[in-house]
Amino acid sequence: MTERLWAPWRLEYVSGAAESDGCIFCDKPGQNDDAALIVHRGTRAYVVLNLYPYTNGHLMVAPYRHLAMPDELDADERAEVWQLMADGIAALTAAMGPAGFNCGLNLGRPAGAGVEGHLHVHVVPRWSGDTNFMPVLADVRVMPEHLSRTLERVRANWPS
Repeated sequence: MTERLWAPWRLEYVSGAAESDGCIFCDKPGQNDDAALIVHRGTRAYVVLNLYPYTNGHLMVAPYRHLAMPDELDADERAEVWQLMADGIAALTAAMGPAGFNCGLNLGRPAGAGVEGHLHVHVVPRWSGDTNFMPVLADVRVMPEHLSRTLERVRANWPS
């Protein structure tokens, strides 16, 4: 018997249909928080779940202003982005209990940026043994929890 893992939401991403003329990080703040998967809104930046996550709980922190490089952030934006990254780690730790995190920026397409014009910080929770053969053999990631449930859990554990 052949077993299949279905991830129909990925087709839009891998086929390129998810790309638009606008900037997703500029567009999301104008949307409903649940529909946009916005976890938390700050004064100068916000936190959103990645629609195409590396692991469950994969967050991104983005400034509201459309900036490409860290040196374009003013001091208040830089401080808030850093604080929201720390708050995201705290919320994910309380909500999901990961064993570690990958946090970082992909600046420019050669560095792996999917959206290269709008700076954003990835916060990726990690668990021992969370990497498996699926990404290597089938370019598939196994996501054990639906994004809407992850959104609820992370929001419920966001530091006040």
